[in-house]
Amino acid sequence: MFIGDRMGWAEEEFRGIDLGDARRDRRAVQLVERLAERPTASLPGACNGWAETQAAYRFLSQETFDWMDILEPHRQCTRERMATQPVVLCVQDTTELNFNGQAIEGLGPLSFEAQRGMYLHPTYAITPEREPLGVVDAWMWAREPKGPDGTRPGIKESIRWGEGYARVADLAAELPQTRLVYVADRESDLLDLMVRARDLGNPADWLLRAKHNRALPEGDRLWDRVLASEPLGEIRFVLPAGRGRAAREVHQQLDAQRVTLPDGRRGTLEATCVIAREVDAPAGVKPIEWRLLTNREATTLEAAVALIEWYRARWEIERLFLVLKEGCRVEALQLGTMARLERALALFLVVSWRIARLMRLGRTVPDLDAGLLLETEEWQAAYILAKKPIPKDPPRLNDVMRLIARLGGFLGRKGDGEPGLKTIWLGMQRIMDFAAGVKYAREMPDTESCV
Repeated sequence: MFIGDRMGWAEEEFRGIDLGDARRDRRAVQLVERLAERPTASLPGACNGWAETQAAYRFLSQETFDWMDILEPHRQCTRERMATQPVVLCVQDTTELNFNGQAIEGLGPLSFEAQRGMYLHPTYAITPEREPLGVVDAWMWAREPKGPDGTRPGIKESIRWGEGYARVADLAAELPQTRLVYVADRESDLLDLMVRARDLGNPADWLLRAKHNRALPEGDRLWDRVLASEPLGEIRFVLPAGRGRAAREVHQQLDAQRVTLPDGRRGTLEATCVIAREVDAPAGVKPIEWRLLTNREATTLEAAVALIEWYRARWEIERLFLVLKEGCRVEALQLGTMARLERALALFLVVSWRIARLMRLGRTVPDLDAGLLLETEEWQAAYILAKKPIPKDPPRLNDVMRLIARLGGFLGRKGDGEPGLKTIWLGMQRIMDFAAGVKYAREMPDTESCV
């Protein structure tokens, strides 16, 4: 027997949805469940039959609500999770979505003017321990083509960084017991952002990867000033494997200095610059060096290490993009207009967050009760498909995630470590297909449970 019934994860995450009609609300929950069950499938492949497919297309074509209305209940749930944490990192980054070759109305050029697509810029809330809490904000837009003079009309894209910080600052006022830290990569190294934060009183901390070796009021340069100071100490960590890169240990020296920066408005602002330089890098490997700017002070090794760890946690948003683009294959969507794409992307952002969260918690909190994150049918399906006895009580999350990953090709040998995103999302498809079938069988009249 399956153990008990409870609200499904999608119903819980979208419990506050209000699209102006109860039928649309139910359709949104059903559609996100279908997309989660088969994230790599096309929209018709994810839906159960032609009638459901037509309903999904009608839902995405609705003009009475937009993608922000769809994402809003997830944002509210994310805020609730954030409120339970002492520190939350609000990570922002931009990714290109390439729909080249598709006749989709409203798209624009990408990095190359001939490419067609759009941009996605979410704010992803995570804990310092890298637990994904959810998407609290996002921008979606398409560029205007360049004019005859080579300039691009429209709003300056760089404003999204300063506006992004302002929205995090607003959120900080709603979460007085939680310290929010805005974290972003080199494109965010903008005086406008830092001045805006200063003028607001830094309600949320900020941590940016520095791009500019700024001139200081005393006549020297920022990075020279920092490297001339006494090192605070050293840090060691394991750099995970990436594309074309094996995992390896990294050993960095940390330098930090509090500096006064010209604010471009005949004034100044205070910031701390931390430089982490790799020492003794392997031969033939480019040493890893990070230059960071923050409003926080870092006069001790412990404080500087915390900033480095917060910046390293920024990689979680890259994982989100990886699941979204390669796991959910959103660049294969064929929906006719950009507005429909945006509504679909709002749903896929939630699906991608859930997959990334399951993977991360399976690693960092392995003893967590699997029933807290997976539906009963889902974790039991992992044991059934693995041909293992079903536990009477919910098992450890890590045990279930490893079973799921095995269904996606993870071998689980002694030296294999923990499973990655790809094997988990492939395994989750089999789990969700099986669990969906069991749910359907249980809902049929006069049908006994199949396990």
